[in-house]
Amino acid sequence: MKLQPLGDRVIVRPASQDDVTESGIVLPDTVSEKPQRGEVLAVGEGAWVDGARVAPDVAVGDDVFYAKFGGTEVRVDGEDVMILSENDILAKVGK
Repeated sequence: MKLQPLGDRVIVRPASQDDVTESGIVLPDTVSEKPQRGEVLAVGEGAWVDGARVAPDVAVGDDVFYAKFGGTEVRVDGEDVMILSENDILAKVGK
């Protein structure tokens, strides 16, 4: 992917969602919620604060949770990704 986020933006690949419940019920797209977890694919250089650039707290490869209504969903090279502000990222998942 040749997409480079600017400033404090982060590109995240949403995790795949389960279309079947544990009991075997198939869920249509209309009732299933979009995932709020994903993998960081690219990170911008960071935001400017008081004339200095502040490095982002996330890195490529991190597994993160992000805000439900945050960011913009785009399709790049046939893949759906989210472009988020670093402020929309709520937590990193420990490894």
